[in-house]
Amino acid sequence: MNTPIIFVSLGPGDPELITMKGFKALQQADIIFCPATSTSTGKQTSRSANILQALSIEAFHIHPFLLPMNKDRSQAQQAYDTVYTTAVESQRQGKKVVIVAEGDAGFYSSVHYIYDKLIAANISVEQIAGIPAFIASGAMAGMHIVSQEEKLMVLPGNTTTTELENYLEKGVVIVIMKLSQCKEAVHQCIALHPDYAYHYFENVGTEKEYYAQNNKELIEKVYPYFSLMIIRK
Repeated sequence: MNTPIIFVSLGPGDPELITMKGFKALQQADIIFCPATSTSTGKQTSRSANILQALSIEAFHIHPFLLPMNKDRSQAQQAYDTVYTTAVESQRQGKKVVIVAEGDAGFYSSVHYIYDKLIAANISVEQIAGIPAFIASGAMAGMHIVSQEEKLMVLPGNTTTTELENYLEKGVVIVIMKLSQCKEAVHQCIALHPDYAYHYFENVGTEKEYYAQNNKELIEKVYPYFSLMIIRK
């Protein structure tokens, strides 16, 4: 029986925040697929590859695959299909295959498209849990994100000001992932409700990590891709 194709969660960016189980899987892998993007100048970058290198994974094991960063997901799906085909063939050759994801592989992770396709084809897979960025953010700020019977709502970047208000008025703590996609809604919420507590984070787990709570700064700020916000009434 072939070794399962393993999905390893790398955590938010700090190489030391990977689990021991995930690290062992990387050390034992023959081939590791990791997502990469292309800058406006055509340079290929990969935070996942940077984490792998910091963990002393040898470069010849690392196989970046380019993901277009746009709302048309057809090109991204083509990239995932290529990884799927290569991963399956590598597994059939007896190789130990790992596919990595930042944060947790099952939490707003687009590589789950590959996982679902493998499951549909009855191919053996395993998913190793990781630390999502908002948990690492709370630790960075010394926050207790939710207490006792408080409720937590995690929203993607397609939220609206009205949706935020509705949850917050009910005492729900909100985490917004992909914050760059809803900056207007967040800016308006800050302007309308300056009394709420807004905890802003970017590039958590890297040397560029940043945390801010100043409403004036946050209402004027352009949020980068790797940013999130925790809001509570």
